[in-house]
Amino acid sequence: MSPATYPIPQSRTLAESLAGVRCGESLSRETACQFLGSTDEFLPQLLEAARSAKERFKPGIITYSRKVFLPLTNLCRDYCGYCVFRKDPGDAGAHTMTPDEVLKVAHQGEALGCTEALFSLGDKPELLFPKMRETLRHLGYQSTLQYLEAMCDLVLRETRLLPHPNPGLLSAPWIRRLAAVSPSMGLMLESTNADLLASGRAHDNAPDKLPAKRLRVIDEAGKQKVPFTTGLLIGIGESLDDRVDTLLAIRALHEKYGHVQEVIVQNFRVKPGIPMQHWQEPALGDMLRTVAVARLLMPNMNIQAPPNLSAPFYDELLEAGINDWGGVSPLTPDFINPEKPWPHLEQLRQQTESRGFKLEQRLPVYPEFLPLVEARPGLVADRVRAASDSRGYSRRAA
Repeated sequence: MSPATYPIPQSRTLAESLAGVRCGESLSRETACQFLGSTDEFLPQLLEAARSAKERFKPGIITYSRKVFLPLTNLCRDYCGYCVFRKDPGDAGAHTMTPDEVLKVAHQGEALGCTEALFSLGDKPELLFPKMRETLRHLGYQSTLQYLEAMCDLVLRETRLLPHPNPGLLSAPWIRRLAAVSPSMGLMLESTNADLLASGRAHDNAPDKLPAKRLRVIDEAGKQKVPFTTGLLIGIGESLDDRVDTLLAIRALHEKYGHVQEVIVQNFRVKPGIPMQHWQEPALGDMLRTVAVARLLMPNMNIQAPPNLSAPFYDELLEAGINDWGGVSPLTPDFINPEKPWPHLEQLRQQTESRGFKLEQRLPVYPEFLPLVEARPGLVADRVRAASDSRGYSRRAA
C-alpha cells in the first residue's frame, strides 16, 4: 500500500482536529487522510470518536442479515488479482447452479431462519465463454442476467427469502428489471483509483472494475430509488488518499439520491494460488482506522465490516463505529473467502454483547429503506411487509 500523501502532524494537532469533528465540524478530505495515517498512540482517541458517532446514529444496536449464499455461477470474464471465486470453464470447481440447486439451498436456509438469498456471480461470463452461452441455452435463457432475474423470481415466489443480487455492472433497464424481483442489490465500488487496472495491479484484465462504470451503476440505482449496498476493498494497492476518495464518492452519491443503504469496509485476505498470494494483508489497526474514518465521514450511514475477515479479533471493529456485521450464514460458506468461515451466530451474539450492544436480525434491506421498497407495487413489497416487524427488522428471532 502506498504511504499517505499528506504529512502526518503531531498527535496534538490530530487531537485538535478530532475535537472539532466531535463538536460537529465536517471531516475534511485532508484530515481524513491524516487520520488514516495516524499513530497507534492516537488510535484509541479516533476509535472513541467513531464509536460515539455510531451511538448517536443507532444507539445500542448492531444488526446482521441471516442469509444463504447462492453462487449462481462462478464463471467470470474479469481476472482480479485477489479473487479465488472466479473460474474459467473446465477449471476445477467451475459451476453454474441449476434451478433445483438454488431452491434446495433456499429451502434449507428458510428452515434455519434465513431471510436473505444473496446471489453472487461472475460478470457476464457469456460474453467471453461459449461454454456459458451453451449452458444458458440449455437452461432456456439468453444471458446470465436473464437467468439471475428468473432465479430471484423463483426464490421470491417459492420461499420466504428475499433476494439480494450482486451481479456486477448493470444497465438502467436491468436495474429496473432486478428491482422487480428483489428489494435491494449491491455492487462494490472497491476503489476510485483507475490505475489499479494497470498491468500487474489488482484489476489488471478486469475491465468491469473501471471505477467510472461502477459509479454509473450506483448513480443509476439512485435515480431509480433502489436500496443499494456498496463499499471499498482495502489493501489491494490503493493509497490512503484513494480510500478517502472512494468513501467521499459513495457519500456524494448518497447525498444526491438517499439510496446507499450500506457501506462495506472489506479487507483483502491472501489466498493460495491467486496472483496476489504474496501480497501483504492490511493489519487490524489499518482496518480499524479505515472503519473509523468511514464512520466520521458518514455519521448517519450504515457502516458494515465482515466479521469472518477479521477473526478472531472481529469484536474490535465494534469500537471503530460499525453498526452492522453484514450477511452471516448458518448454512453456506463465504464462497468469496472460503478459507474464512462465518462465526457461529451464538458466538456473534456473545461477542457483540460483550462490547455493550444488542444483536438484531435485519432483512437484506435496512429498516429505514423499507419505504423505498414498499412504494413499488408488486410481490417484492408484499414479501417485505410480511417479513418485517413493526420496527422494520426481521420477524424472526435474532
